[in-house]
Formats: sequence, structure tokens, C-alpha cells
Amino acid sequence: MKQIIFAMALLVAASTLSAQEKGFYDFTVKSITGQDFPLSSLKGKKVLVVNVASKCGLTPQYTQLQELYDKYGPDKFVIVGFPANNFGSQEPGTNEEIQEFCRANYGVTFPMMKKISVKGDDIHPLYKWLTQKSGNGKQDAEVTWNFQKFMIDENGNWAGFAVPKTLPTSEDVTGWIEGKTK
Repeated sequence: MKQIIFAMALLVAASTLSAQEKGFYDFTVKSITGQDFPLSSLKGKKVLVVNVASKCGLTPQYTQLQELYDKYGPDKFVIVGFPANNFGSQEPGTNEEIQEFCRANYGVTFPMMKKISVKGDDIHPLYKWLTQKSGNGKQDAEVTWNFQKFMIDENGNWAGFAVPKTLPTSEDVTGWIEGKTK
């Protein structure tokens, strides 16, 4: 009986480890222009992953995101924006339209990726990793609206998240970048 219990415990431990084998740097996403963007290219940098939308009440956060990138990036910190149309159809545009909107209205220079789904049956694998403890090894963190921010440390570890209404320039985010919190 002890052997059976031990074997079952090993199986549970092995399945937990295998679920967490894929790390942040193992993902390759598509840039907004369609090029492969291996997240491994961000090794050594803190990364703020944000799902964004052009027609949302929180869209003005693009201003603070760009301010953050101008202040801390791009050598040790980077923002990666993922347009998503999951909430109220607030990102209806094509990738080309989104890119032009971000440049023209907010002067965005941080990396923007191709539009994806951040929740639901068609959730992008990266967001599945970001939002599920079984992937990120830390905690479940469902995306609740546009502009949710996920913090990834310079070693590719999930370090936390900030809810959509938390401004990118808040102490929660800047303190993490500066190594004062999280």
C-alpha cells in the first residue's frame, strides 16, 4: 500500500513539474508586423506584458506606458503590448490600423504584438501561461479587462500582476521595476 501511495505521489509531482516546464522564454509570438518575436530575446530584462485596446476607457494608459518605457527601457526593462478584442469589442481594428493608431495618438515605441485572444476557448498559449498557476507556477490571474499588466522578472519568472485600472506609472509597477517591491 505504501508503494502505491508513493507511486501516486510521484505521478502527481511529475505532472505538476511537466505542466510548469514551459517558461516565459520558451514562447515565440508574432510582432504586429507579423515577424517572429522570441521572448527569449528579452532575457535579462524585466518585462511588463499588457493586453491593450484602442477604444477603451483605459486607452489613455498608452501615455503612461510610453512614459514608463521612455524612463526605464529598453536596456533593462521592456513593455510588450498585446492588442486583444476580448472585452466589449474595444479592439476591432486590423494589426496595421492598431499600429498606426498607437503611433499617431500615443507615440508608442515599445514592442507591439499581433492581436490575440487573452481569455476564453481561443486564449493564446502565452496568456494561458500568464493566467494559470499550472503554467506560471505562482498563481491564477484571470484577465479581467483591457490593460491588465503582468510582471516578468529578468530571469523569465512570473513576478505578479496589476489590475487594469492600476496606472502603469503607479508605485505598484515602478516599485517593481526599481526593485523596491514584489
